[in-house]
Amino acid sequence: MKTPSLKIAVGGFGAIGKAVAAALDAGIPGLELVAVSARDTAAARDYMARSFSRAYDVLPLEALADSADVVVECCPAHLLDTVARPTLEAGKVMIVISVGALLTNAHLQDIAARTGGRLLVPSGALLGLDAVQAAAQGKIESVRMVTRKPPKGLKGAPAIEKMGLDLDTVTEPVKCYAGSAADAIEGFPANLNVAVALGLAGIGTKHTQLEVWADPTVQRNTHVIEVVSDSANLTLKIENIPSEDNPKTGKITPLSVISTLKRLTAPLVIGA
Repeated sequence: MKTPSLKIAVGGFGAIGKAVAAALDAGIPGLELVAVSARDTAAARDYMARSFSRAYDVLPLEALADSADVVVECCPAHLLDTVARPTLEAGKVMIVISVGALLTNAHLQDIAARTGGRLLVPSGALLGLDAVQAAAQGKIESVRMVTRKPPKGLKGAPAIEKMGLDLDTVTEPVKCYAGSAADAIEGFPANLNVAVALGLAGIGTKHTQLEVWADPTVQRNTHVIEVVSDSANLTLKIENIPSEDNPKTGKITPLSVISTLKRLTAPLVIGA
């Protein structure tokens, strides 16, 4: 007997949300797009009329869980509770892109534990999170990440504005931050979900050390991770191609969400 498809709703219709919704619209076995949420409802409907095979419901964030089994959060971090709380209260699955916002919304895990809902975090712009999680089952001595981004990819970050750094005039690499991942997310809320995801996978964000550089010598968002543990020493590097629509995020991020969605119904799952 064929298993009914999981109904998927996408909260947020920016660069990531559009890419995820488009993949679902094109067809993924076992998954069915049923709704999206967008700040501009009319624009979202117009986009779907031009680009999708059919129109889908455009609903408020807090209503997405009413029609879906799984809700994908692709919206600004401050809206995480708005979309996640009703989803988890209904005992459903919440896929979180704004990982940094989990640090200030710890109650969401409590709700999930109480209702049987689930919070899933895609690997996003990082590789090797499964290896870091495996190492964390033993003892990790240290985790360090160095992030280098083209200066325009850091525009609008509160930490940059506090520094008074004119990113348009940067001609050589500038260190913008050194400290814990937990503290960094406050200064770089739209840039460093990757660091929080690394911390959650390993020894915690407070103990994950991070450097952030505005680097005009790189064309891609680059992360180098070094993990020292009693089971393996890991050195990981990824160079993400920035999205044309939003240079703060990489093209691989929506692909990671799509991969996470496929794992929910796949007959064979590779990796942790």
